[in-house]
Amino acid sequence: MKYLIRFVRLCAVVAVLLSAWQEAVAADAPKKILFFSKSGGFVHPMIDEKNGQPSSAQIILTELGKKYNFEFTFSKDGSLFTPENIAKYDAFFFYTQGDLCKRGQDGQPPMTPEGKAAFLEAIYNGKGFIGTHSASDTSHSAGLNEGGPGRWKSDEGNLDPYIKMIGGEFIVHASQQTAHQIVVDKIFPGMSGVPDDFGPKEEWYSLKNFAPDLHVLLVQDTSTMKRTGGDRTAYDRPNYPSTWAHLYGKGRVFYTNMGHRDDIWSNPVFQEVLVGGINWSVGNLDADITPNLDKAAPEANTLPPGP
Repeated sequence: MKYLIRFVRLCAVVAVLLSAWQEAVAADAPKKILFFSKSGGFVHPMIDEKNGQPSSAQIILTELGKKYNFEFTFSKDGSLFTPENIAKYDAFFFYTQGDLCKRGQDGQPPMTPEGKAAFLEAIYNGKGFIGTHSASDTSHSAGLNEGGPGRWKSDEGNLDPYIKMIGGEFIVHASQQTAHQIVVDKIFPGMSGVPDDFGPKEEWYSLKNFAPDLHVLLVQDTSTMKRTGGDRTAYDRPNYPSTWAHLYGKGRVFYTNMGHRDDIWSNPVFQEVLVGGINWSVGNLDADITPNLDKAAPEANTLPPGP
């Protein structure tokens, strides 16, 4: 009997060790991320694939993936968004623009309404989401932001589910310019290396329809911004969030309005912010994301006056 007891105990120890080994192997497995870059209207240079060559964003993300253990799949094909394909990925990284349920400027197959709903449901149920730059210029609320006067107003209860998920919506931008970013949270992954005087040249988005539960990471300091080119009044407003994290159901959502310029993508500060956001979104790292919109940018919902 004592040998049987010893054998049972040995089996239990082996089971524990095997479980720990499996967990360690799983932890070492790369996180699978679909980088989706369909453009309904303007195709940003960073995601433009010319002559069958990978885009600049693809090249940089491939290198970051090798360094930080992310496995990226790159596509502009909206038909990939089926429940079966969605299940293959740990997170979705959008550098998109316009209505994803239309073929659009890039000629790529659109999402179906069912595919969009399945994607949003997957985020709500725990998949990660990362968005850069024009990901907020995507799936606009009731089309009000497609160049008409409605873009200068908050849509309140009329938000597209995608906008609720990402946490904010593009209005307009003026000319590219340097603009100070106020660091709100130095503890969030990737934020510790952001200098207090960080303010690169970029195509800064003016945004609206902020989710009330945002954990703001960077704030757009509008006091440093100029009225030049484009929609000249774009920044005639109080400070507002430019980079944030929040939960959409169980899904971890990270967004930054940076990402238009190639020198931003090669900037080590931006890369650190981006990698931190990805690591948090896929669950590699945890962070306190207590909502702080009211403290970080209390007048964020005061919008520009319009043209």
